[in-house]
Amino acid sequence: MMDYEIVVGLEVHAELNTNSKIYCSCNNEFGLEVNSQCCPICMGMPGTLPTLNEQVVESAIRMGHALNCSINRICKQDRKNYFYPDLPKAYQISQFDIPLCENGYVDILVDGIEKRIGVTRIHIEEDAGKLLHSDTFDGSLVDFNRCGVPLIEIVSEPDIRSSTEAKAYLEAIKSILQYIDISDCKMQEGSIRCDVNVSVMKRGSNEFGTRVEMKNINSFSGAVHAIDYEANRQMEVLENGGVITQETRRWDDTAGKNVLLRSKEDAHDYRYFPEPDLLTIVLEEDYVNGLKQSIPELPNKKIMRFVKELGLLQADATSIVENIDKCRIFEDTLKAGNCSAKAVSNWVLGDISKIMNETNQPIEHTTKLTATKLAELIQTIESGKISNAAGKKVFEVILKEDKQVADIIKELGLEQISDQNALEQVVNTVMESNTKSIEDYKNGKTNALGFLTGQCMKATKGQGNPAKLKELILNYIQTH
Repeated sequence: MMDYEIVVGLEVHAELNTNSKIYCSCNNEFGLEVNSQCCPICMGMPGTLPTLNEQVVESAIRMGHALNCSINRICKQDRKNYFYPDLPKAYQISQFDIPLCENGYVDILVDGIEKRIGVTRIHIEEDAGKLLHSDTFDGSLVDFNRCGVPLIEIVSEPDIRSSTEAKAYLEAIKSILQYIDISDCKMQEGSIRCDVNVSVMKRGSNEFGTRVEMKNINSFSGAVHAIDYEANRQMEVLENGGVITQETRRWDDTAGKNVLLRSKEDAHDYRYFPEPDLLTIVLEEDYVNGLKQSIPELPNKKIMRFVKELGLLQADATSIVENIDKCRIFEDTLKAGNCSAKAVSNWVLGDISKIMNETNQPIEHTTKLTATKLAELIQTIESGKISNAAGKKVFEVILKEDKQVADIIKELGLEQISDQNALEQVVNTVMESNTKSIEDYKNGKTNALGFLTGQCMKATKGQGNPAKLKELILNYIQTH
């Protein structure tokens, strides 16, 4: 395996969150009664004419800007002809030679190393229906509700060299779709799915091997397993003197393997031709540029900034950024007060995440907590005014009551004692009563220090500054 290099290209299909479908006024909504959201247009009845949903074009352009693509201001739509039971028209309206967006890229971070993955194109198209299979009936049934649901297909360059890079790329694409709010990316509903193209070549070679496409991948973990499985399969075939055939295979996530579907089609097999029922898409330059201004700072850029400028671990930065609500309170807290990014990260990924995971809502919607109060609490802990344990108690009150941090600390009597003279008196008293523990520490039993610190904390009713107490205890031991 060390003699081979894996080459991966990904085709991500993302359903857009428009109110209506791409070419008709049927609702674009998941989970409704079977075959209740379809009309003669999305069913492909003779004599019907499609009308392009402008919001679909807008969403695709925004994604094109987010992925640094050039936007083709004059483009068209094409018919992709193939027969399948869930495609009642026997063709899909897509884009062939002139996509809406092309020649872009996205930067990802893998194990702290930045890598650029090229994006070949982004085009708009309609989704097909859905075949239903069940043991309760013979054969298959078709739900046409998904016919005409708007999709964008994002095609990467073959720049990915491992399943780890593929996962990082997919996570970046998913986060960007959510940040610019054009897809809900609910994988369990099929809102985002991908096809994977895998080939292997001899390490050091400039000539790609024969690629194999895998369908039916509906999770990022599935994509990782599918890539590893197919790469190993191809290497085994080649090592045994076999030849890789261009083909399409179906990934079975349950079995952890793929099976042959059909020989791989080329573009001419689909008999593409310009869609005669739709006009050419012509976009004004000001319109295209205006959409670019609406793009916020993107999640992949945020992760890199959090790692490089704020010093967060990549895993922590990713966990924060992948949830828009967590990212917002993290950044708002940093802006609200002079507290360390690491401390804010710990609170967001700890106590705040726990509450948000339980409620599945932003923390501000279910509690009284605000970014300003969180910043004030963290500042108070970092200044040594209260301990971490006391901070947890204050946090519990903030969640339920609209009170100021300082007032809560005063009410509960949580302010930490940091006065040198007062703490020295406590330490002297405790040490005089625990001479055996002092001897134990001198004899190498380092856990005795924890015991002595605990006794001092007990003497101060939990309000002593533990760091200063430990310093004074060590000083006492060294001087006696």
